[in-house]
Amino acid sequence: MIYFLIFISAIFVNNIVLSQFLGICPFLGVSKKIDTALGMGAAVTFVLTLATVVTYLLQKLLVMWNVAFLQTILFILVIAALVQMIEIIIKKISPSLYQALGVFLPLITTNCCLLGVAILVANGTNKLPMGADHNLLTGTLFAFATALGFSLALVLFAGIREQLSMNKIPKAMEGTPIALLTAGLLAMAFMGFSGVV
Repeated sequence: MIYFLIFISAIFVNNIVLSQFLGICPFLGVSKKIDTALGMGAAVTFVLTLATVVTYLLQKLLVMWNVAFLQTILFILVIAALVQMIEIIIKKISPSLYQALGVFLPLITTNCCLLGVAILVANGTNKLPMGADHNLLTGTLFAFATALGFSLALVLFAGIREQLSMNKIPKAMEGTPIALLTAGLLAMAFMGFSGVV
């Protein structure tokens, strides 16, 4: 039951984009079409889950060697290296998947959502339901669910933006203003989940 609560909490209640405001750049930048939002969401889900496992284990070594102050710089390097390795592996194994992901893999390197979740899980400061222990299993589940929540918010926002592009919008509200207003309304809608877990 606790794993289900972690899953629901990370996706809906504590959505990384809409309640914690991490990953706003890709949220606003890659959300003009649903297919690009799906590609970015899939890439973030894979990389975030893998990066969280690696950085969690790295944090244990940093604490053991009493050099935890190197956490941020090492996590950035690990995430960048993971993205590069994944890009090379996918290019060799599946060129069609590599073409489908396109620019999304390099964009993930600069996504603050990855670094934020990795630090939250490694430090044990991620918001887990009462009774949940901060360990590798719950951290990995939290990271996976957080990435799914990021993907859900991205796809919903892309769908709304596609619909808005077909409507007549006042000149002063076109582009960024209507996107920010829509993001705010979507964040308010997700606030309705705040009492669930």
